[in-house]
Amino acid sequence: MTDDALVSAAKRGEQEAWRALYVEHAGRLVAWLRIRPTGDSAAAPEDVAAEAWFVAASKIAEFEGTSSDFGGWIFGIARRISATSRRTWQRRNTRPSEGEELALEPVPDHGPDVAHQQWLRAVLAGLPPRERAAVGLIDGLGMDPHTAAEVLGISAVALRVARHRGLRRLERRPSVRASLESIPDAAPGV
Repeated sequence: MTDDALVSAAKRGEQEAWRALYVEHAGRLVAWLRIRPTGDSAAAPEDVAAEAWFVAASKIAEFEGTSSDFGGWIFGIARRISATSRRTWQRRNTRPSEGEELALEPVPDHGPDVAHQQWLRAVLAGLPPRERAAVGLIDGLGMDPHTAAEVLGISAVALRVARHRGLRRLERRPSVRASLESIPDAAPGV
């Protein structure tokens, strides 16, 4: 597979190429990380995303593919960083300490406007992890199945099976059906 013009420009270190990749993928990445369980309350989704972008920038020379493939690559990096953070937290059993409040200006949310985020978390929390991830990526974030499979490190067939099972479980839950009817435009495709 050959690189497209955007990835080639990013490999050359062109700022506009990186900006375009960031605009295309950063919002969905943070939104996805927000619905994933981390285990470590000190590891914010934005921190995991920032580390993923740092790793991507340092390893871009090794990447081969299109700007669309780049999305799957960076989501995979973030998934591995999140898993490492979770394992580290479990090993150390760290707890965030209470510190003095910092007087910082609020930072605007660069993620997409994820409507009904609490509802989505609650609905997906009842699913097994693989099914939750498959439904969340495809139906919650609108990611294409090929990229979602790459993000999760599973085959496209395994992704389809996990998504199918997850959607069937959701359809059998009356509380989900009632919530869908009461919230306009909630969870398209469920």
